[in-house]
Amino acid sequence: MFKWISFQFLSSIVIVVGLTFLFSCNSKKVENNIPRERISINNGWKFMKYSSEEESDGLIYDLRPEINEVNDTKEADTKPTKAVQIVSANNILKPFILPTANTFIKDSTKHHARPEGNPGMDFPFVQYDFDDSTWENINLPHDWAIEGPFLEGWNAEVGGGMGRLASNGIAWYRKKLDLSNSDKDKSVFLDVDGAMSYAMVWLNGHLVGGWPYGYNSWRLDLTPYVHFNGENQLAIRVDNPNHSSRWYPGGGIYRNVWLTKTNKVHVAHWGTYITTNDISENSANVNCSVSIDNNSKADYNVDLVTQIFVLNEVGEMTEHVATLPKTTLKIQAGKSEKAMASTIIKNPLLWGPPPTQPPNLYKAVTRLQVDGKLMDTYETTFGIRSIGFDANRGVIVNGEPIKIKGVNQHHDLGALGAAFNIRAAERQLEILKELGCNAIRMAHNPPAPELLDLTDKMGFLVIDEIFDSWERKKTPHDFHLIFPDWYEADARSFVRRDKNHPSVILWSFGNEVGEQYIGEEGAGVSKHLSEIIKDEDPSRPTTASMNYAKPDMPFPASMDVVSLNYQGEGIRDAPAYSHLEGIKTSPLYPAFHEKFPEKMIVSSETAAALSSRGTYLFPVAEGISSPISKGIGGDRETGYVSAYELYTANFGSSADKVFSSQDRHTFVAGEFVWAGWDYLGEPTPYYQSRSSYFGIIDLAGFKKDRYYLYQSRWRPDLPMIHILPHWNWPDRIGKITPHSCFHFW
Repeated sequence: MFKWISFQFLSSIVIVVGLTFLFSCNSKKVENNIPRERISINNGWKFMKYSSEEESDGLIYDLRPEINEVNDTKEADTKPTKAVQIVSANNILKPFILPTANTFIKDSTKHHARPEGNPGMDFPFVQYDFDDSTWENINLPHDWAIEGPFLEGWNAEVGGGMGRLASNGIAWYRKKLDLSNSDKDKSVFLDVDGAMSYAMVWLNGHLVGGWPYGYNSWRLDLTPYVHFNGENQLAIRVDNPNHSSRWYPGGGIYRNVWLTKTNKVHVAHWGTYITTNDISENSANVNCSVSIDNNSKADYNVDLVTQIFVLNEVGEMTEHVATLPKTTLKIQAGKSEKAMASTIIKNPLLWGPPPTQPPNLYKAVTRLQVDGKLMDTYETTFGIRSIGFDANRGVIVNGEPIKIKGVNQHHDLGALGAAFNIRAAERQLEILKELGCNAIRMAHNPPAPELLDLTDKMGFLVIDEIFDSWERKKTPHDFHLIFPDWYEADARSFVRRDKNHPSVILWSFGNEVGEQYIGEEGAGVSKHLSEIIKDEDPSRPTTASMNYAKPDMPFPASMDVVSLNYQGEGIRDAPAYSHLEGIKTSPLYPAFHEKFPEKMIVSSETAAALSSRGTYLFPVAEGISSPISKGIGGDRETGYVSAYELYTANFGSSADKVFSSQDRHTFVAGEFVWAGWDYLGEPTPYYQSRSSYFGIIDLAGFKKDRYYLYQSRWRPDLPMIHILPHWNWPDRIGKITPHSCFHFW
């Protein structure tokens, strides 16, 4: 049994006022009485988007390859291809942005040195006195494309693959920040939860830094450029290239943005990490690591104490259950140090997935003092649970085998677009929970941090994922362009942000990447990424999802868990699919199990079934699974796919075929259906449309017939019956109209 036991937690930084009552010792107040402030700066931005790249400013991150040919309708499992080599120009800003990655590059000899100069300093949009009164007034999170209109025709600038919305383009966001003299001894940081993409930030005319990958969260230190005696001008440029995604990416600063103010001595960004051992009903041994930054010009002796409290159902701290031993360490000026402490929690309340286990949570409050003065207070929400990954029994949570009943989720929220909305995300999870779903795979990128807060609270198991491509490309301008420079920083920051969530049970560092096809070379990239992630968090296993690599290839040996996309139930292997081009694979659960008897197998993508809610087309295909072909399963003119729940993408299988395969191979840990909700983009098979047909639930949150098919299998506690289609067919009098019944009692 391949077993990982850990004590995981969720880091959160809050405004701290008057928390000193939690501690027994007396401490002096810092100058402005607030050791740490995390302030939302979502409201009151000015926004302007260029009408075309030709009209933009030339402040480019890097050159991109020319696009000679685009096939918007190619199969999702088309083999990725080599990158196109380009030569960078002298006027690019990449050398000034790369140093932002240094915090996440372990080998200091590989850190990036910032060149001399200050590109863009004379550009009007970064100046305090620039008149932006004609710009649009917006609040964040903001998706500039979702208001439409949808683009039409085969020659549309943005095709069906990216949702036929103008998410491409270059835009600027401006906001004034007021910082007073009372903050002059503070460190001031800009925290961006997500900006799509190639974000670059200026403060008071100074290029501070940025981050190209649109899905990661990141921080910039604004302190050297802040005016502490008045207003400051913040300007953020984002550049979202066309043909950069296989789904709708959204455009702009689409997640929350924060201003964080701390004392010079403070807990580092995402600076806590807690693990446990010896977890039982009677006790759990808690080991707490805290990273502390000293951004001052003096050495300090720092005292650190952490107390642990129970959280109630509404997230309020209640009973105090443990205090970790006080730690004292000397931190030199401009350096960082790590403190370790351990304690035992008696009779721990374990975190686990409902309905058989409650998702109990705790909160740790960490306090730093220097010479008796409170310097920082940092709160960490966490859950205690043991996770096992067994090759024959699957995922075992706190000793109980839990069959994965999961779905894949893209990041958009339907009609709300990519702009994150916590209630909309919560609603999606609520409807999935009603379905019987107990697990989410974040396809194929880090989610908004608040989404993981919700999965912690609601008890979902999560595969957290990053990278849809590595060095080989799926679209001309996707992540492969920045992978060589940013893979380590993106991988480490992704894990460092999320490693403390109890809901996250597995790291996935790639989805159907082209490196599956290139033998030892590709496996070497995979092994390196796995090692980076395990260096950040050794408490969880790693995986990358495979739709091509076979058991005898080197690629699957490079990871801890075997993660299969469609290969378990077979790809284009049934008679109805025999005429199709593309990957053809017989069901491979037994072959992988025989080759890797010690590794757990999970189906990270299953089904890829298609339907339009409430639409029933005739004739109906024979058998239990069929691709859509001329006259069968769909109507190209209307863009409808029949809801008989028999029809799939060319590489997919119906739900019934998947169920049969999983039932025959009980050692498989379970499945993540593609997909839980419909999402914008990737409208297989009709790329004149603008959203997918894959969802068990449609864009608006209405349940398709397939919802009840999965519910009948995943909810043994729920007596139910669902019959399709409806009974009123005046044009089918005298004809046979097939009906289906999904039921459990």
